Amino acid sequence: MVVEILTDSEVDRIFHALADATRRDIVARSLGGTHSVSELARAYDMSFAAVQKHVAVLERAGLVRKAVRGRERVVSGEPATIRRAAQLLDRFEEIWRRRDLAIDRILAAEARDDETTSDGILAAEAGANETTSDTTNRERNQR
Repeated sequence: MVVEILTDSEVDRIFHALADATRRDIVARSLGGTHSVSELARAYDMSFAAVQKHVAVLERAGLVRKAVRGRERVVSGEPATIRRAAQLLDRFEEIWRRRDLAIDRILAAEARDDETTSDGILAAEAGANETTSDTTNRERNQR
């Protein structure tokens, strides 16, 4: 998988745009097909201008593309940008998975150490009990 490196400002714009539920819904609708801004505006309980502003934020982030079709502005999704954002999240997930595995290894090593220490203590106690019972038995036999 080829990962295109996103600049910090691109990452900021993408995740800022996706931080809003309305914008995420616009992206989802746009990935499903081309819609005019008017069509999109009818789907939300807000003004046409507000929807236009949401679309503008998404367009600046590269998540949607606007084009002129006759007298309308149509919006379509940009799957390549979504893939790039997903790849970034995949990299973060990989970092966390490696950390999780490292923690598992540390905990397993500590558990083995605790088990070894417990076994050593039990063996020492068993040896001490045998010595005590041997001494007690000898004392009884001498009487």
